[in-house]
Amino acid sequence: MFHPGAPLQSSSSCDIAAVLERLAQVSSRPRYAFMLLNLIAQVAGPDGSAGPWIKRDNELVSLRDWLCDALTPMSHRVSRSAALADRVRRDLDRSGMLTGDAQETQRTIAEEMRARMRTTGKSNLSRAVSELVNADLMRRHYQGYHVDHRNRGGQRHAVYTLIGDARGLVSATSLTKHAAQGELALMR
Repeated sequence: MFHPGAPLQSSSSCDIAAVLERLAQVSSRPRYAFMLLNLIAQVAGPDGSAGPWIKRDNELVSLRDWLCDALTPMSHRVSRSAALADRVRRDLDRSGMLTGDAQETQRTIAEEMRARMRTTGKSNLSRAVSELVNADLMRRHYQGYHVDHRNRGGQRHAVYTLIGDARGLVSATSLTKHAAQGELALMR
């Protein structure tokens, strides 16, 4: 029976209030940082780590690219998109990359807009991850070609591991997923 004065207890609970309080203290954009934490928790394994690659729609995508693409709709504003499309069209026209074909022109503009938005998104993502690392909610390291290494470059890609209070987000998202009807849920 539910008792109004009794707190809900769960062995894998996350103190979201503590995470939000810490984010409000250390982050310049706490809502963005919290969305980022939730997305990482969604794709993280039971150990709390996500990356460097995740499988989406039967293909491997880098974690940073997927996070940028997932967060892009949050920054979408019609006026900003129209202004970006105008700038891209002018830049591509100046460089002679636009053809006379209207469909090809639209495709080229859309691809360039996506590339520019992803570049901006990666800058925002890096800034937010640095704040999360400083808040002791996440660890970051790089994996890839040759060896595990803390520095970027050399074909290494980011791996993010949730720690501390943020680790409870993994329990709240990844570990409690239910198997689809007719499938068996296998424990790892």
